[in-house]
Amino acid sequence: MSVFSLKSAAKMDEPGKFKRQPPEDRRQALINATLVCLGREGHAGLSIRKISKEADISVGLINHHYANKDALVGHAYEHLAHSLLDTVRAQVAAAGPDPRARLSACFHGIFSSSALERSTLRTWVVFWGMIDHSEAINEAHDRTYAVYRGLLETLLSDIVANGDAPCIDMRLAAIGLSAMLDGLWLEFCLNPTTFARDEAIMLCESWADALCAGAMPQLRQTPHLEK
Repeated sequence: MSVFSLKSAAKMDEPGKFKRQPPEDRRQALINATLVCLGREGHAGLSIRKISKEADISVGLINHHYANKDALVGHAYEHLAHSLLDTVRAQVAAAGPDPRARLSACFHGIFSSSALERSTLRTWVVFWGMIDHSEAINEAHDRTYAVYRGLLETLLSDIVANGDAPCIDMRLAAIGLSAMLDGLWLEFCLNPTTFARDEAIMLCESWADALCAGAMPQLRQTPHLEK
């Protein structure tokens, strides 16, 4: 039985034991504590009581915000994904109006120092290990991957609209580009001595240059094949 459903959990609300916080601050503290505990404990060692202690928030108040542990972990997954995407969007916005420069900025954002931290990889590995068993994680993944892929589609579409690349199947191009980005990111996090961050960005730039030069005829717009 989930600790969320235990009525006795409310007994932890002892006067002075936990800090009073506005609801939004409390939810953010719970997300941060969940990410810390996941990185430190892994999924097997994760518990609501450990999150409660890390966040300095009672189990009863956690129950007030989230129906169960999976819901909280799913929210933490989504928060981490959107935080990383916000870093990318900020770099894209700072790159100015040129579509190709904006795509380059996206590459630099994805390979930013915060995204390449070992602790970030450890947290993602725990999340991925939960996908087969958690509907909340599955749903969070589907939503955030759709947003990520949508960002790449938009950046690629702007390049085509600017006349810098031939018309292509944006869906397939974004899927292929995201797979390359994710693969390079994962390999760098696992062993940063294999290649440098700048080399990873260079490979992505070469992919984009080849696309703009029309060197990927298979991605030219055609009727979708049956899945």
